[in-house]
Amino acid sequence: MIHLLVGNTGAGKSTYANKLKLDINGVIFTLDKWNKILFLPDKTENDGVNWFLERIDRAEEVMQDLILQLENSGVDSILDVGLSKFKHREKYRKFAKENNIEVKVHFLNIPKEIRKQRVLKRNLEKGITFEFEVTNENFEFMENWFEAPLETELKNSIVITE
Repeated sequence: MIHLLVGNTGAGKSTYANKLKLDINGVIFTLDKWNKILFLPDKTENDGVNWFLERIDRAEEVMQDLILQLENSGVDSILDVGLSKFKHREKYRKFAKENNIEVKVHFLNIPKEIRKQRVLKRNLEKGITFEFEVTNENFEFMENWFEAPLETELKNSIVITE
């Protein structure tokens, strides 16, 4: 099974992923960690969102190969990879369908002010889910970037509202 974790910045996806991992004995794919290790050291001031998106696509090709291996071993995959856009979520639903893998959406629908406080706290404390500082500018960018799941996407899903 593939667990798609959906929620805007600060919703608690990484914390939720770590709890879910223990409950189901799954493997987490955290795109923030991949970005921090594989891509951020090479980023320049001139590299924008398209630079990241290109690298994310390549990283996800590797993730999909690993997901298939895990599925064949009977291990669930937990995707903490953003999934901010309908198109991104649809990509994984299509991948799952093509490979006969069940999908479960977990939507962390947390109000903006709570999420903003969480991000500020995470930036300060640099705890277990900290990968890099989220600036106010990045937080606000994601507010406009994020597309909440449609009702059709939420059929048979788990919705967390805090």
